[in-house]
Amino acid sequence: MKPSIKLVAGNSNRPLAEAISNYLEVPLATCQVKRFADMEVFVEIQENVRGEDVFVIQSTSFPANDHLMELLIIIDALRRSSARRITAVLPYFGYARQDRKPGPRTPISAKLVANLITRAGADRVLTLDLHAGQIQGFFDIPTDNLYGAPVMVRDIREHMDLANVMVVSPDVGGVVRARALAKRIDAPLAIVDKRRERPGESEVMNIIGDVEGRSCILVDDIIDSGGTLCNAADALLAKGAREVYAYCTHGVLSGGAVARIASSRLKQLVITDSIQPTEAVKVAPNIRVITIAPLIGEAIGRTATESSVSSLFD
Repeated sequence: MKPSIKLVAGNSNRPLAEAISNYLEVPLATCQVKRFADMEVFVEIQENVRGEDVFVIQSTSFPANDHLMELLIIIDALRRSSARRITAVLPYFGYARQDRKPGPRTPISAKLVANLITRAGADRVLTLDLHAGQIQGFFDIPTDNLYGAPVMVRDIREHMDLANVMVVSPDVGGVVRARALAKRIDAPLAIVDKRRERPGESEVMNIIGDVEGRSCILVDDIIDSGGTLCNAADALLAKGAREVYAYCTHGVLSGGAVARIASSRLKQLVITDSIQPTEAVKVAPNIRVITIAPLIGEAIGRTATESSVSSLFD
């Protein structure tokens, strides 16, 4: 039996919201999200949501503050329209990298954003590959953190010869993520030990593991400037790797990242559509986008029917 739900989409990633809508065979609710002349956000839900189970699909990607305000105002509009339950579906949770105090007198912005979403009126949160798992604890409401690994594993199996593959973590902090993927495809694991001199720049120091003659797959949750992955690819090739691929869930790709990837020695970068790909990403010769719409759609369906979401990843 199909659950009775409403899907509401903000402006951050309309194609993904439409793909999720198609997967669930539930049309997107009629909703107007627009700007006044001074760029204030205005929202009007143009159909009845009283007593409904509503899912708001909105990545807080660039421009992060605009998309976050859209999300908060949509949630407030739904709460004031007497929706029974509101789930904030964030394929990409912005501010996730600010999950601790890196120095004195600095904020923990991920916690602040969690508070804003909760106070706006969300009853639960559904998100994908959080930068740090403990961010789930920043929310005082139920939070499901989905994993992009099953989608990536399926793609790797379709496109690569697993007999010669080695999974590589681009830094020590990502070892758990890389190990989980390596286990799923029964591949060995290597680690890039790097020292970051300043934000946005990285210096590769050492490769832990024998990558000689291997097809290496770098695995990460976010690719922003692309510097870390490009440097890691160079280091792996210098150590005798045959070719280097990269799989990242969230393609932030700010500044000159796309040009950097296109001119790098990465054979291919595979990202998901958790953030709407720009035109530059679509035409880049060595960047490919895979969809996470079925994964998020399935999670929404299971949440609506009170079924297990974690069994998606067993």
